[in-house]
Amino acid sequence: MTAKSVKQDKVLVTETVLRDAHQSLLATRMRTEDMLPICDKLDRVGFWSLEVWGGATFDASLRYLKEDPWERLRQLRSALPNTRLQMLLRGQNLLGYRHYADDVVEAFIERAAANGIDVFRVFDAMNDLRNLETSIRAVKRQGKHAQGAISYTVSPVHTVAHFVDLAQRLAEMGCDSLCVKDMAGLLTPPRAFELFTALRQSVNLPLSCHSHDTAGLSAMNHLRAIDGGANMIDTAVSALCCGTSHAATESMVAALRDTPQDTGLDLQLLQEIASYFREVRKKYAQFESEFTGIDTRVQSNQVPGGMVSNLVNQLRDQGALDRLDEVLAEIPRVRADFGYPPLVTPTSQIVGTQAVFNVLTGKRYHTITNETKNYLLGLYGQPLGKVNPELRRLAIGDATPVSERPADRLAPELNRLAEAVQGVAHSPEDVLSYALFPEIALKFFEARAAGRLAPEPLPPVPVEAPAPQGTPTEFSVTMHGENYHIRILGTGHPHAAQRPYFVTVDGLPEEVYVEILDTASAAEGEAAPARARGKGSRRPQASRAGHVATFMPGTIVDVLVREGDTVKAGDPVLVTEAMKMESEVQAPISGKVVAVHVAKGDAVNPDEVLVEIE
Repeated sequence: MTAKSVKQDKVLVTETVLRDAHQSLLATRMRTEDMLPICDKLDRVGFWSLEVWGGATFDASLRYLKEDPWERLRQLRSALPNTRLQMLLRGQNLLGYRHYADDVVEAFIERAAANGIDVFRVFDAMNDLRNLETSIRAVKRQGKHAQGAISYTVSPVHTVAHFVDLAQRLAEMGCDSLCVKDMAGLLTPPRAFELFTALRQSVNLPLSCHSHDTAGLSAMNHLRAIDGGANMIDTAVSALCCGTSHAATESMVAALRDTPQDTGLDLQLLQEIASYFREVRKKYAQFESEFTGIDTRVQSNQVPGGMVSNLVNQLRDQGALDRLDEVLAEIPRVRADFGYPPLVTPTSQIVGTQAVFNVLTGKRYHTITNETKNYLLGLYGQPLGKVNPELRRLAIGDATPVSERPADRLAPELNRLAEAVQGVAHSPEDVLSYALFPEIALKFFEARAAGRLAPEPLPPVPVEAPAPQGTPTEFSVTMHGENYHIRILGTGHPHAAQRPYFVTVDGLPEEVYVEILDTASAAEGEAAPARARGKGSRRPQASRAGHVATFMPGTIVDVLVREGDTVKAGDPVLVTEAMKMESEVQAPISGKVVAVHVAKGDAVNPDEVLVEIE
């Protein structure tokens, strides 16, 4: 493609407050009821687009908020008639964590377009453009805007020339615009200028800069990207900006005012919108993390802020928070072994979880997740760098990685999925929800049918008032030689035999369930029965060779044995999920299965006896 020079006119702005901003800062927990009241003002600003859907919002809506994500989209479409609505789509992964057959991808995009999406930002975690072919074709077929996104990262093999080559190929695939997606905050101002200058000279398409502010560089990156030829930027209103979110919308509007790149957006109206979201943010205080501020360590460990928060929570559950620095040091090593994939969903989860396992087991790759095996089989695409051959041998043995487009191995599956939820699904959208998140969607459908859809409780908004005498809300405790600072944010309504309390522990949000004593039993000194699963479980601790246990808290995905089965040491007996990654739990000895203490869906703690072998 011949070099192009495009005159720089006003900069176009994509506002992320309804998707990426609260996903980055508030664990994707913002409810639709807090979006709709401000939509009239958002619709009058004149944004090029509003990012409202995709990413983790679909999962969080079903899992935590008990909202139908399709209904959210329809409501936002109705409330924002004058503004393009944009979504983030993971190519062949859609919004899930595996590749889906082409018929599912095509149906999803058709329904998303019909329900209100105008702009589809399509990316692949591996930058394997074969994984974008079906999505881009489907978007163009619907007459919508296809924005091809390049996952930006830093490594010995990720050069400006490589990114330019990706941009040229995306243009040839029919994209209407291109985006450099700096999801981890690795971009720097000099690199932004160099990259966008090269892109502008190579492709004649609108260029967008998406740069998270994790290292505090986002606004500077935008300005230098604009100097290099970018004419679109992603921002977040100041109430939900900076840190692992984006540069402040108002700040960028002010910085570009009275220049040839003036956005033309109404600063006063933006300030009113920010004031609204400042109040909304208070409702979600329990989801705030101390790891969402500026942290230049990302320039060294390359770990996105949201990924750090997940790691902190997992290590705390394991009682190994003191090993966070070891995990952060291990992640770049694992990434190098994997061939330097960009760290974005799902590769960030795959690499991060494998690094946790490497650190906590004390031996690198002693336990290898199923997703790591699939990655090394080529089922997510081709890494740009060379994979460690010894790791590949440990994970997949003599198996030959696939060389074709991974989705070419998938048979059409939409009809089968529709049959599986016949009588439960009310619409084609329900079938697609089930396709992406089968177990979560089924629970959602069941609760919907029973009239029991209710979001997780939110604590009362903290007020500036002294606590009643004798009722401390902030204190420190010492357990097992460790000091913890506890702050009580509020409490939810009691249900069953427990009441939830919302607290922060050393600044991190936690939800604690306190057991309520039955009055009659309490008089006799007996507590109500504890939950049999997960936190508070009464399973015995593993104490001998035949006790099968897991070293990570998680959920049972599958039980592969029954009482009476004979197994050999190393045979898989369970599949667990932790940090959204699955791994097999293997038999520690050969023998006969004499007891199985778990079922599919059970939550489990480390070192509990899950299966007994003699």
